[in-house]
Amino acid sequence: MLRAAFSGLWGSLPPPELYLEEPLSEVARGDATLPDSRPVRDAFAKAYQFRRADEAVAAGMHPFFKPIGSQHGGTVEVNGREMVITGSNDYLGLTQDPRLKEAARRALDNFGTSCTGSRFLTGTLTLHEELEERLARFFRKESVLTFSAGYLGCLSVVSALAGRHDVIYYDRENHASLYDAARLSYATLRKFEHGDLEHLEKLLRLDEGRPGGRIIVTDGVFSMSGHVADLPGLVELKRRYGARLIVDDAHASGVLGEGGRGTGEHFGLEDEVDVIVGTFSKSFASVGGFMAGDREVVNYVKHHARPFIFTAALPAMQMAAALAALDIIESEPQHREQLWRNVARLRDGMNALGFDTLGSQTPIVPVHVGPDELAMAFWKGLWSEGVFTTPALPPGVPAGQAIIRTSVNANHTDAQLDRLLEAFALVGRRLGVI
Repeated sequence: MLRAAFSGLWGSLPPPELYLEEPLSEVARGDATLPDSRPVRDAFAKAYQFRRADEAVAAGMHPFFKPIGSQHGGTVEVNGREMVITGSNDYLGLTQDPRLKEAARRALDNFGTSCTGSRFLTGTLTLHEELEERLARFFRKESVLTFSAGYLGCLSVVSALAGRHDVIYYDRENHASLYDAARLSYATLRKFEHGDLEHLEKLLRLDEGRPGGRIIVTDGVFSMSGHVADLPGLVELKRRYGARLIVDDAHASGVLGEGGRGTGEHFGLEDEVDVIVGTFSKSFASVGGFMAGDREVVNYVKHHARPFIFTAALPAMQMAAALAALDIIESEPQHREQLWRNVARLRDGMNALGFDTLGSQTPIVPVHVGPDELAMAFWKGLWSEGVFTTPALPPGVPAGQAIIRTSVNANHTDAQLDRLLEAFALVGRRLGVI
């Protein structure tokens, strides 16, 4: 039952007869013909054929799109039930901070609910420029540009900067936004194995003498494994082969480094990262994204990136919240300090129980399970024990390497983390994972 419901939930579909109760209509089956008898395929057939999500919901085994009624620190309310949440990206626990709420309310009163246009035309507010100037000082870069989403930031930066004759080298475990950004460009794409700098160097060497430039693109903190990119090694290769380096610090900004400036600060290599991209939806407790780099590079993206030019501007409320979060990140290091105490408590607790946390070094603490159906059963067991989390299945992780993705924030209490560990121990032993 589990295998039937979930195997390949996000992947390619088997022939329809394997899971459809009734025969497809002529059109849905794709067998319709034109007047001259040429077959025509209905592009929507795959949608009408897709049944697996509905089957999972009916079986009570669908872990996604669970509606949260309210959230307070490390707990959420779901259908009137309090649950410990793990897997959220609210690392510093600022989404409920009254200072962010008040800043958002003031911006709402002053600017309304929407910018009603793109930044390129009528949507630029004084708040955009204030936030960008503040972030540039924070990240110690000449200039910053904000976007309506972190995903859009990645699409904009990579697709604008990578030209037809250029080559993009990207880590296999990069976030999907970086994959899509690479595809949106006209550059040649080279994928290297996760963290394998020898493989990367082979690819760089392969393109010696090729016209055009080279851009290495990597996550700073990988969102599934919690690994930190080997920035010193990447910088060495960047220098050796005359490449540029773009780092997606979505999960590192506000978290890594003494000042929370991310992967570059963590390794003392801030000046070697040519462009930082990131998001406000994690440590900054808002919505939106940004890039930070040299003034000329930012200005080029500003005037050439189609995802930026043709998207409505980030509303004032989100910018005001991000500004308030930045104030806290700069002036109150205790939130980050508490986060790392919680990270140690969760990671050490999981390892002591016998779980494989894949060598995580960050607030993302993956619990390796293996087969997809076992991960689904594990999720269901945790849900029954009052733990709100989600499994990561292929293609988000390699086939046969499903995980339960856990993470902590600064607001988790010791009691909540202990409750979380107890639930993992109970379910893990029941299913033979530990």
